[in-house]
Amino acid sequence: MKMKRMNGGLALMLGLASTAAFAHPGMHHGAGFMAGLTHPPGGVDHLLAMVAVGLWAAQTGGRAVWGIPAAFVLLMVVGGLLGMAGFPLPLVEAGILASVLVLGLLIAGACRLPLPLAASMVGGFAVFHGFAHGAEMPPGASVMEYGLGFALASLLLHAAGIGLGKWTGRHGGLTRYAGLAIALGGAWLTIYA
Repeated sequence: MKMKRMNGGLALMLGLASTAAFAHPGMHHGAGFMAGLTHPPGGVDHLLAMVAVGLWAAQTGGRAVWGIPAAFVLLMVVGGLLGMAGFPLPLVEAGILASVLVLGLLIAGACRLPLPLAASMVGGFAVFHGFAHGAEMPPGASVMEYGLGFALASLLLHAAGIGLGKWTGRHGGLTRYAGLAIALGGAWLTIYA
């Protein structure tokens, strides 16, 4: 039992310590769908936030398991369209980094908010993530294919967070430690990004 906990914690810490670059221009591995699919997991800031959304949803339970991720994806797509259209949105990077830090702290504190409030807050963060995805769409990429790619990648990362939340919830409350690790990752990104 202790070995499984150590392996899970080690995997999480190695993931946080990864030197993956932020998902910004030049990081795309193709046009259209594949570029969208690789953008969210290609940056540690997006990766941590999207896994945290699923983790917090699982920790909260009930309708939040699908409601929090759904709000994120819906408003991320709106943000993506704003970014693709060249709409000026200030403090995008600050909003993305704040999402990692705040979501990590919410998980670490085992904070359960009413679903409308939680969905609104997560949706607000999602606009920043989506904006970054949309603004960095490769030239000539199909809006529909690229958007479907980053939406699918986000859903998969949320699902991974939900799975992690279910697993850590059954193993001595490790969910709060995962949240602390995410918050520390957010703090590290804020200082060194």
